[in-house]
Amino acid sequence: MSLLVKKWEELADVKDELAKRDWFFATSGNLSIKVTDEPLTFLVTASGKDKRKRTAEDFLLVDASGKPAEPTHLKPSAETLLHVEIYNKTNAGCVLHVHTIDNNVISELYGDAKEVTFTGQEIIKAFGLWEEDAVVRIPIIKNYAHIPTLADEFSKHVKDDAGAVLIRNHGITVWGRDAFEAKKFLEAWEFLFSYHVKLLAFKRAIMSV
Repeated sequence: MSLLVKKWEELADVKDELAKRDWFFATSGNLSIKVTDEPLTFLVTASGKDKRKRTAEDFLLVDASGKPAEPTHLKPSAETLLHVEIYNKTNAGCVLHVHTIDNNVISELYGDAKEVTFTGQEIIKAFGLWEEDAVVRIPIIKNYAHIPTLADEFSKHVKDDAGAVLIRNHGITVWGRDAFEAKKFLEAWEFLFSYHVKLLAFKRAIMSV
């Protein structure tokens, strides 16, 4: 099996798993996985595809600038430039971006603060933080319609081989050293978002009784 085929199957498996969680509303979201370092190439989701289905046109190979690396009629995801920022600045191996109701709610609740923090949750250990009162923080940036502007703002928060950024009323982008790590981090963030939204709703219901 060639490296390209192996990476294709790995990314397709991640896509299938996230699709089962119903995290790809209305063709939203985009995923990528690095294929080679020299030159930099990565597979990224093709624009406008139903990500709940598995087809031979789910991904295309792009170069370090996000342009198709080989002849194709497919178009890279509109937000490929965000993936470009990550791969060009870090040693990340996989990038996952999903739009969920919970991450949109969190981004709106805390968007003015430009970040949200969580502590006291066991799931935080997924980020490799084992101390008792560990704190995790995720930045929230404005949802610029102009993708190059969005990519420039996003890039300010891309500093390590693993990380995450919330785009206000848009979605979360998570990256890791490989597909397993990226998916683990994405699941942990979505757990924290869902828990927090439900906790706030429960507290409000109690107070109104």
